[in-house]
Amino acid sequence: MIIKSIQLHNFRNYEDLSIAFTEGTNILYGENAQGKTNILEAANLSSTTKSHKGSKDKEMIRFGEEEAHIKTIIEKKKTLYEIDLHLKKQKNKGIALNRIPLKKASELYGILNLIVFSPEDLSMIKNGPAERRRFMDAELCQMDKVYFSDLVNYQKACTQRNKLLKEIQKNKELKDTLCLWNEQMIRFGRPIINRRRQFIKEMNEVIQGIHAHISGEKETLFLKYEPDVDESSFAFELSKAEERDLYQQFTTVGPHRDDVSFLINDIDIRRFGSQGQQRTSALSLKLAEIELIKKTIGDTPVLLLDDVLSELDSQRQNLLLDQIHDIQTIITCTGLDEFIQNRFPLDRVFLVKEGQVSIMENDALQA
Repeated sequence: MIIKSIQLHNFRNYEDLSIAFTEGTNILYGENAQGKTNILEAANLSSTTKSHKGSKDKEMIRFGEEEAHIKTIIEKKKTLYEIDLHLKKQKNKGIALNRIPLKKASELYGILNLIVFSPEDLSMIKNGPAERRRFMDAELCQMDKVYFSDLVNYQKACTQRNKLLKEIQKNKELKDTLCLWNEQMIRFGRPIINRRRQFIKEMNEVIQGIHAHISGEKETLFLKYEPDVDESSFAFELSKAEERDLYQQFTTVGPHRDDVSFLINDIDIRRFGSQGQQRTSALSLKLAEIELIKKTIGDTPVLLLDDVLSELDSQRQNLLLDQIHDIQTIITCTGLDEFIQNRFPLDRVFLVKEGQVSIMENDALQA
């Protein structure tokens, strides 16, 4: 699977941009705040309809404009797909696949499989559980449309239940309707817990060999899924927590409170690991994601490296670069030294400066 091209109109700092990628390594090179990450953001929108930076649609529209347009052409198993997105300030975004409008965002999931690796991911292990849940959801939504649907419905039910918990403080009679949202949370929450457990099991089958290689066979990495509640006891625990939820005015039980532990040689590195162990484990995690998606979809995903190489030491840079020769990779960076020193193939290098993108010639790279 490869991204052949991306066209942008009034997106972020780009008035008009058309950029064609090679199937190998594509490097977006330039100083900070020139627009490199914006191109990766557009690619991620074409995969998930959402920004990997968490930005809202109106924030991604060029200043002074009402709409932005993204057109992405991908090749997947020798078939071309055209993905169109229209971002609008006052309305929901428009999505089309091969010029046919889609009614739901979920219809686009799984067309373009991406893995995004940014400096924030290196801190995922030591940061709060929300980031680790986001990691599970990001991969599962790409691979499993049923999971995506369950997750959306669960989040809606949880939001409505939290809203009702606040309203009950003003009108006690509304308490009788709480059971309706309990039923919805249980209906969609149980399969989420089950699928997350399966996903972590599948990740462990891949990640242990990868991390053993990276650590020189010195460490064994194991992911442990920590559900807030099991499928079988969800209904009971939700009912049991009702008075506490009413007092705190939010839902305290459910998969929206799940977590994942990272164990090296049976030691929880979230709490007791060194920064080096945490970063190496995050690298192992990304490499395992690549392999798991390959295995699941029978194709290679596209890898987006958003200025992450500058955050890795030379050893981890080499480990990462050695693993990505067979997949299309789009890299943002402010320097090319690590590629030249490691003799890493520079298939196509783009200079990004003030919202303008140009291809750098080989003689300029060697200068």
